[in-house]
Amino acid sequence: MDRIAAKVMKQLFLLALASVFLVGCASTIESRKKERYQVYTELSPEQRSAVDAGQIKVGMAKDAVYIAWGKPQQVLTSESPAGRQEVWIYMGTYLQGYGYWGFRPYCGPYPYYHGPYYYYDYMPVSYATAEVIFEKEVVKQWRTLPQPWY
Repeated sequence: MDRIAAKVMKQLFLLALASVFLVGCASTIESRKKERYQVYTELSPEQRSAVDAGQIKVGMAKDAVYIAWGKPQQVLTSESPAGRQEVWIYMGTYLQGYGYWGFRPYCGPYPYYHGPYYYYDYMPVSYATAEVIFEKEVVKQWRTLPQPWY
């Protein structure tokens, strides 16, 4: 019963965390629209609806991508005969489970160790979720990247 309760509690926690994240996304798009209101009002109706939905399109300016997706975690720059290129990298995290064998201490009048005991835990792992390539200050191409399964 103890393991089932712990598993249910973890699932409820992850569900609550996901709902906070989704609500946070909507509110951050709104705050970025207010932050760059002039740029947002100058977007075409098609681009404005894409930004409102948190989407980006080829040909969008950097400011429109910023409003839709936020600040990137990394910015890479390069130069080629075609000109200067900038790549924005967006990062995400997921919880990866791992298990290991150990001994559980017993703290009684005469301490000793129960064992062996199998422990299972989770740790956050960061990975690149998307990249946007800009040429001449507009989106040339973009792609989302899958979550790795190590």
